[in-house]
Amino acid sequence: MSTPLAGLGLDIPVVAAPMAGGASTPALVIAAARAGGLGFLAAGYKTPQALGGQIAEVRSSGVPFAVNVFAPNPVPADPAAYRRYARAIRPEAQRYGLDLPGDDPAEDDDHWADKVALLIADPVPLVSFTFGFPDSRVVAALRRAGSVVALTVTSAQEARGAAEVGADLLVVQASAAGAHSGTLTPQHLPPPVPLATLLAQVRAETTVPLLAAGGLGDPGDVAAAFRAGAAAAVVGTVLLRADESGASPAHQAALAGPARSTIVTRAFTGRPARGLRNVFTDRYDAVAPSGYPAIHHLTSPLRRAAAAAGDVERLHLWAGTAYRRATAEPAGRILDRLAAGL
Repeated sequence: MSTPLAGLGLDIPVVAAPMAGGASTPALVIAAARAGGLGFLAAGYKTPQALGGQIAEVRSSGVPFAVNVFAPNPVPADPAAYRRYARAIRPEAQRYGLDLPGDDPAEDDDHWADKVALLIADPVPLVSFTFGFPDSRVVAALRRAGSVVALTVTSAQEARGAAEVGADLLVVQASAAGAHSGTLTPQHLPPPVPLATLLAQVRAETTVPLLAAGGLGDPGDVAAAFRAGAAAAVVGTVLLRADESGASPAHQAALAGPARSTIVTRAFTGRPARGLRNVFTDRYDAVAPSGYPAIHHLTSPLRRAAAAAGDVERLHLWAGTAYRRATAEPAGRILDRLAAGL
């Protein structure tokens, strides 16, 4: 591949997406690299110390790898709307004896400055950002440290901005992707533009190499992304049931259970994210306010309790539209199969 990825020594142009919250384990990242691809550690929701430990663990295996960071793009929660929502979901928490933090919204930047400092001081082969763009000085510092820099975009307009701050690669994420959208305007749900169409729209605006993400579940999907101009395919949902995945047993069981439709919802985190419909989304999607990370912090205790109890109706079941393709087998085998048609 004649892109910045070529320097990472990939044998197959298939990348294991970063999945914050536990799914992207060091074992999954290592397995992706040993299959000839690339894996991402997800820095989101981790302390800098925990991230540093995972970087050290993967680095000790001697494989190329990447790290994804949430870039600050706050959506402050309206205090009144936040309190109304806290009252609305209180009955769900009470079934687990929980008292949700419903008085004032909790806002933070996920240890942004410390994580950037860590990645400059202890550089990794590739760093990507989602939710927002770092300024050009951060991009330049990471590049000087030896890292390739990728930015997540969900539209041609965002792609222009990403190119302007110096991105080496663009991760083009369609709305079919599971979990959070990387949109820079999370107050609005991302339009359902097919991945191939989105790649063409972005390619018309920039010559920066593109990685394709969203709804890739089988070799045909991956091959179509390459025909549309992608230099690599980024897959996440299809790996959630892999042997090395850290997704909760309840989440994995729901992916393999009776078919459900997917929905892009703010109900769990206050930011658009695609997952399987369940009781919680049916009850609260229409009333959930924008507000990230405040709504994420509000519902986190409930989601942890639901996961521990195997309660799939009150758990965020992140999943892209191709989730039925997720299989329980080694990650390397999954990636090999996805690349077979290239």
